[in-house]
Amino acid sequence: MKGDARDPKGLIRESYKIDGITASECRTIFLDWALGVPAGVDAKSEVQALLLQYADQPADHPMTLTLVAALKDVGPARRRGGRAGRGR
Repeated sequence: MKGDARDPKGLIRESYKIDGITASECRTIFLDWALGVPAGVDAKSEVQALLLQYADQPADHPMTLTLVAALKDVGPARRRGGRAGRGR
């Protein structure tokens, strides 16, 4: 069963149908979906549209929470410590 233009594989749709799905499983599904977003397409806009599309789903569903978290700004990457961070 295929999805729609925004969710071609139907990953997000199917996640809402799985009873007892966990937050970790939703993050994995979301990552798979995000990797499929074509280059040049604004992923945040797509996530906002998905939230509107599934607005009838419970606000505390793990996929809804995952989508909401995806809209938050992460900030710049920071240097990691340890040997790898020090270089040669």
